[in-house]
Amino acid sequence: MSRRATTTARVAALAASAAAGALLLAACAPTTTTLNYAPSDGVRVDLADLKLRGINLLVVSEGDGEPGNLLGALTNHTGDAETFRLEAEGAAPVTISVDAGETVYLGTADGEDVQLDVVDAIPGGSIPAVLTAGDESQEFELPVFDDTLPEYADYLP
Repeated sequence: MSRRATTTARVAALAASAAAGALLLAACAPTTTTLNYAPSDGVRVDLADLKLRGINLLVVSEGDGEPGNLLGALTNHTGDAETFRLEAEGAAPVTISVDAGETVYLGTADGEDVQLDVVDAIPGGSIPAVLTAGDESQEFELPVFDDTLPEYADYLP
């Protein structure tokens, strides 16, 4: 066998080994599309083994003591109606009722208009908050946006 053929065979064997190793590692890695995550600017809050959920929650406000509109959705995958309670630091608590098996959209034309009376953070920051439904509560950081991004300009109070 010529020296060139030997080198070609070694390169092919090395490439095959690398490809086999990559496939083995990929087979052992978790599938990230099965992980729960917030797909947009807001945050996701899971309660009751994922049966009660806040989806893409955020507030649009000029901040620093001004009111703010709450955007996102609340989902109830249980067999009973639930009342969600959102407590954002510095603001009066708000409650939203969600029927069994339903989703209530917040801040949309066909959804529910929910406003925080005071937003104690500047746009780009976040507010410590707690979402409660049933017997469960979850602390989270509620992001604050203003009209800098055009998609939120119409939601500024």
